[in-house]
Amino acid sequence: MPTRFLSDEQRQRYGRFAGPPTEEQLARYFHLDAADRELIDPLRGDHNRIGFALQLGTVRFLGTFPASLDDIPQTVVAHLARQLGLGAAPMLDSYWSERARKRHAAIIRARYGFRELAEDDTARFRLVCWLYTLCWSGDDRPSLLIDRASGWMVGEKILLPGISTVERLVARVRDRAHRRFWRLLTDTLTTDQRQRIDGLFHAGKGGFQTLDALRTPPSRRKPTELSRHLQRIDAIRSFDLTPGTSSRVPMSLVLRLAKLARTARPSAIAALKEPRRTATTAALFHSLEAVAIDDAVELFDAIIADIFREAARTHQRNRLHGLGDLDAAAFILRDMARHVLVEADDELRFIDWRQALFAVISSETIESAAGRVDAIAEPKDDRNYTELRCKWRTVQHLFRNLLQRIEFGAVPAGQPILAALTYLAKRSHWAGCDMSDAPAEAVHGGWKRHALAPQGTVIDNKAYVFAVLESWRTALRKRDVFVKSGIRFGDPRRGLLEGEAWHGARSMICRSLDKSLDAEAEVEALTRQLDEAYRRVASTFEANPTARIGIRNGKPELAIAPLDRIDDSDSLIRLRAAVRARMPRVDLPDILLEIANRTGLARYFTHVTERHARVDEFEVSLCAALLAEACNIGFEPITEPALAPLRRDRLSWVSQNFIRTETIAAANACIVAAHNALPIVRHWGAGDVASADGLRFTAPDTVIHAGPNAKYFKTGRGITLYNLVSDQFTGLDALVVPGTLRDSMFILALLLEQETDLEPTEIMSDTAAYSDLVFGLFWLLGYQFSPRLADIGQARLWRVDRTANYGALDQLVRHRANTKLITPNWEDVLRLVGSLKLGHIHASGVMRALQVKEQPTALAKAIAEIGRIVKSMHILSVIEDDNKRRRILTQLNRQEYRHKLARRVCHGGRGEIKKLYRQGQEEQLGVLGLTVNIITYWNAIYMQEVLNQLESEGWIIDPADIARLSPLIHKHINFLGRYAFLLPEDIALGGLRPLRNPTYEHVFRKPL
Repeated sequence: MPTRFLSDEQRQRYGRFAGPPTEEQLARYFHLDAADRELIDPLRGDHNRIGFALQLGTVRFLGTFPASLDDIPQTVVAHLARQLGLGAAPMLDSYWSERARKRHAAIIRARYGFRELAEDDTARFRLVCWLYTLCWSGDDRPSLLIDRASGWMVGEKILLPGISTVERLVARVRDRAHRRFWRLLTDTLTTDQRQRIDGLFHAGKGGFQTLDALRTPPSRRKPTELSRHLQRIDAIRSFDLTPGTSSRVPMSLVLRLAKLARTARPSAIAALKEPRRTATTAALFHSLEAVAIDDAVELFDAIIADIFREAARTHQRNRLHGLGDLDAAAFILRDMARHVLVEADDELRFIDWRQALFAVISSETIESAAGRVDAIAEPKDDRNYTELRCKWRTVQHLFRNLLQRIEFGAVPAGQPILAALTYLAKRSHWAGCDMSDAPAEAVHGGWKRHALAPQGTVIDNKAYVFAVLESWRTALRKRDVFVKSGIRFGDPRRGLLEGEAWHGARSMICRSLDKSLDAEAEVEALTRQLDEAYRRVASTFEANPTARIGIRNGKPELAIAPLDRIDDSDSLIRLRAAVRARMPRVDLPDILLEIANRTGLARYFTHVTERHARVDEFEVSLCAALLAEACNIGFEPITEPALAPLRRDRLSWVSQNFIRTETIAAANACIVAAHNALPIVRHWGAGDVASADGLRFTAPDTVIHAGPNAKYFKTGRGITLYNLVSDQFTGLDALVVPGTLRDSMFILALLLEQETDLEPTEIMSDTAAYSDLVFGLFWLLGYQFSPRLADIGQARLWRVDRTANYGALDQLVRHRANTKLITPNWEDVLRLVGSLKLGHIHASGVMRALQVKEQPTALAKAIAEIGRIVKSMHILSVIEDDNKRRRILTQLNRQEYRHKLARRVCHGGRGEIKKLYRQGQEEQLGVLGLTVNIITYWNAIYMQEVLNQLESEGWIIDPADIARLSPLIHKHINFLGRYAFLLPEDIALGGLRPLRNPTYEHVFRKPL
């Protein structure tokens, strides 16, 4: 059991000032009230008085007494000296060496209630329970637990013990939580299943190969690949190793362990000790079938999308080819229409009128033209059925095999489609059987004309199948239809804590969310905050130069003036120029090597077997492999057969065994923590703010996990790296989504799963798919959602008190939030949010879990009412505070600049990500994010050195100018490598270069 989690640098920062405290921190922890002065003023000598005050303020702020005067920032000393009426702080060297310091510390402990952790068993028990709760909910990162434990002890007036003591305590709690988790997971297995798991690992290489084959996902958008993958599902089921479920086991922990088991080598799993090995295998099979089914559904949907898209293109080409015939027919019918409308023929009898018309245009010509129109023209809602019929055999084969192996379910809105799927699954020959009794409610739009008779019975089996297939795809995206045993495509309502599981976890969830079970108290507090915000903004609204109320369509509408541009001051221009001029010119590989050496980055890239597998100059090989992935250039440009660390086999070995999503995340957390420790970073932010946005990449047409978007990918496909960026310019987490999906739930997923030391509480985003429901969910989880509201004039303001008078704002607040919906549903609200927090349901499934037949449930309405109150407070803060609007804009701009740097790094292959698997995409783009963070950290280090040098030269640097510097500058970095113009001597003498060994390259080429 490892007990040393922190780096030497982190250990040195423990219990010490990370920098000068902010004004708010000085006011909170270092203010001396009357009770403090009663103790301080009677002391003899200024050095005793200020020494006592320094110890008191420091123990309040850090939870420990200062060990040395050098550890205390001068701003703290000056702040306390002013309060004590001292013109200048006295010399304190003698105080620090006298007994008075220890005597004063004892007085502070006795008077203010500070105590040792070892002396208070109750406090120790509460701390252990709280840490255990965090581990059980999935937040078991050691550095985070140590940080939270320190904060808890400071709040409880517990003097911080030694860092080794805290590390050992955290290690014991984590180990206890892990062992309980393994035991509960293995308890769900039957005796027969345990024996089969043992047999799987005792079968030697044959068992390992079988396990590896069961874990391999599909890689190509081809019907043959789907057929092979459906056989994989059959093989998984034949093992019958899916364990039972237990509501006592957090699903987030199961899925995390299963993810590790899917990427680790079978030999590595076999080497684990019991009960961890059995638990790891159980977690793998707990989700293996579900993951395989999800992969099959995703691949089938991708193939069908390609078929429908190709049919549409073929249809469009056919129409273009027939335009000449259509034009000719149209001219004939036009001429006929003009003859019909000639007034001179009004006196003719009908028979004479027809004969006169046919004398000009023959009836055969008119019939031919009408026939051509019938053949070429089409209704607006035509479904390209003619072209789709050509793919009937492929669609029938794939769809029937899918329905025979996968069981679907449906919410009420999807029941008609489920009935059609069930009907088709029971029939083996779709084309030739009688389907007159088939359920027709799933046939919509233009398909009715092709598939159904006027009385509603099926007359064309093929058209009916295509109609059901199209309805199924639409319903699956909305989760009106779902895969019963799936995860990504599973029942969005599944996983909510219920019954005993909820009652057992209720108090733990309330503590972790800092929410009360008392609904009335929570509603009252929220109502009071809203009322105070309205009154505060209303009192200054008339004097607000940026906000006004206009009239639009006869109704009052809020209007806010655009922010004025902040011109760069002369001092900022000079500072930026000085920084850029002094930044060292460097190649990207040098940055990677330097930061890897400075941070010990290589230790986070553990071998997939978790053994300490290392080779000489491992850091060089690791940095080369990272550069190959981040720059999207492959191994070829960096391979050096003469250098062992840069040989292709070494690079391939490192890439396949050390670079994984979990090792990338651990290394990224290290870089974020090191970056956060730099003094210059404090000028940019405290890490409590983050923004989310997407970075788009094209992908090959054969990739399954990719989607179309004509705006960004033209006729091709692509993926979006949806990433979370802190106010310190560092990337915290990212996920890969197909196409350009935009959903605020992605932000929640990133927040709940990111593993860095930073814990952002305010989340900013561009104007996107926000809603009242999203505002409510963010608030319930403890986050402040602050999107940029481009349509703020159209946003509704909500009140609770109908009789309250909010002055000038009263005419805007036309809607009333119904808090009566919140109180009766409050426990269900906590149950939903707790299930999300514990990982029993995924963020992407929350919205679907809150709807029935396209209508929100009572639970959804309650959360929406909370969201309306929270959104109104956000709008009010935007009205009141221009600085908040500017902060949002600044943070979003920071993310845009970060994306530009990422584009500069990922320059190979025109930025096209060619990885075939979702996992490969996540790993490559994860390495890209890590590399951008490394560049950001390297820049920040040298910018700090530049500032130090400038100050030593007599520069007076305004902190406001430092805050506007950016560590994303990159003109001094060479990303493209260097070209050598050296001709080997034997080649210069007319010799030839040796031919390549194709077998060698094939063996060590990393699969996509």
